[in-house]
Amino acid sequence: MLRIRWLGRVAYPDAHALQRALHDHGTEDHLLLLEHPHVFTLGVRARSENILGPLGADLVRTNRGGDVTYHGPGQLVGYPILDVPMGRGATPRYVSQVEQLVIDTLGDLGLGETGRLTGYPGVWVDPAGEHPRKIAAIGVRLTRGRSMHGFALNVDPDLSYFEQIVPCGIPDKAVTSLAEEGIEVAMSEVVDAVAARAARCWGSGGTERQDVAWGRSTVSGSGSLPGSGHPSGVSAGHIPQEGLRKPQWLRVKADMGPGYRSLRGLMRSLELVTVCEEAGCPNIYECWADGTATFMVNGARCTRACGFCQVDSGRPEALGPGEPERVAEAVARMGLAHAVVTAVARDDLADGGAATIAQTVDAIHARCAGTTVEVLIPDCKGSESALGAIFGARPEVLNHNLETVARLQRAVRPSASYARSLAVLGRANAAGLITKSGMMVGLGEDRDEVLGALRDLRGVGVRIVTLGQYLRPSAAHLPVARWWTPDELGELGDAARAMGFDHVEASPLARSSYHARAAAGAAGAQAATQAVAETARAEAAGAGTGAAGARAR
Repeated sequence: MLRIRWLGRVAYPDAHALQRALHDHGTEDHLLLLEHPHVFTLGVRARSENILGPLGADLVRTNRGGDVTYHGPGQLVGYPILDVPMGRGATPRYVSQVEQLVIDTLGDLGLGETGRLTGYPGVWVDPAGEHPRKIAAIGVRLTRGRSMHGFALNVDPDLSYFEQIVPCGIPDKAVTSLAEEGIEVAMSEVVDAVAARAARCWGSGGTERQDVAWGRSTVSGSGSLPGSGHPSGVSAGHIPQEGLRKPQWLRVKADMGPGYRSLRGLMRSLELVTVCEEAGCPNIYECWADGTATFMVNGARCTRACGFCQVDSGRPEALGPGEPERVAEAVARMGLAHAVVTAVARDDLADGGAATIAQTVDAIHARCAGTTVEVLIPDCKGSESALGAIFGARPEVLNHNLETVARLQRAVRPSASYARSLAVLGRANAAGLITKSGMMVGLGEDRDEVLGALRDLRGVGVRIVTLGQYLRPSAAHLPVARWWTPDELGELGDAARAMGFDHVEASPLARSSYHARAAAGAAGAQAATQAVAETARAEAAGAGTGAAGARAR
């Protein structure tokens, strides 16, 4: 099955991390289609003299083939992550296949006279004429029988950026675009054309497509949904309705018994904030009566205003002194075997609040030997150093919520990114952490979209997932589209387990930290089992290699 994803505009480091995660952890074929913000990239054979500068954009080194090139708005970038038959000549065969896909796509869009230019990889306009012009760059990498990187097709980018470099190390050839060649076409049409050709080329086992919404639409009671009317035919899902009555299975009885009151008193005495209260979690009575809570650090105000979330947003507060130590004190007093720490997004801070999260993990580990720590983190704008600080504290579980399906991301969490969230989880996996994510249903998604998002999470190595019904905090928040029944959520849970998740919580009231200790235990046990199996396989492979080497000598 070929999974096609239109991801919108994605920062180059996020796209690279997502590719790497799908390459290393995934077992399915993917085609990521996107645009980058202005960036110059250096391939493994890039030469410094091909940078003319000043560039006016970031310069990033990467592990693809080729020299220096430019990516930016108006250029469609395609990253196929595929199983590729290996053997003699595998790389040139695959490069030719990618080139042919682009050539065929250009023909479908009405641009003729395109093809290959001997000695120069890529796709060219008028390759046999006096003035061949490059319209698409190709740069790939094949490792362990899987591909990374791909092609960059100029639809209507600002071609002046190419004047700052020697594109692909070719000094005497021009660069062009569809617009420059007189083909006026919307990016969405180019995406559809590429997707159709990719389905023919790589989709023999079928295709499945998910699109981040085109433009910044909003979910509203009027029935206007992101993606509706898009030429690809992406389903609009369920139309949000106002005033849906909450079904009986979502009604929670308040239980403010001694366990609840005792925990509330402890939080007040230590001046701590819990997401249980700030986000209006429906499980607060059950969890607090049981002596468990999810601590929230970096204050009680979030710098983002997601349409589903009850946490206060606006001008953030100054960081409270000694917060990590106070959380560790509460964990010690409560005698927690598994502590869950979350944080508001702090885009006002250079590190997005990562330092406090890492310090809290360190403080709990130092104060409470044997207590496992789970962190539910924001994306820290994808900052490698900020995320690295959190990963370096070695929480036992790293949780970052995807929240909703690709099509609804821009409406539900406009300051976040579907691709970036997957990249954060992929990076955490690469750092050797157990990863977890969560999603809401009831915002207008359909079943196939949820399954697609689950496959994306599993594809980047996520091991624990939670699925629960969205509950509207107030009339100012996004409306509920419909109520998913317990049986429907149970079926989604079964589907997720079949995909290979170690632990799944799927029920109307399931939330990110619901039954977190049990989930962490299940994933940890599975990780230990897999580590033993991988060690055994590595030792067996080493023995086999040694025997073969002896015979060769």
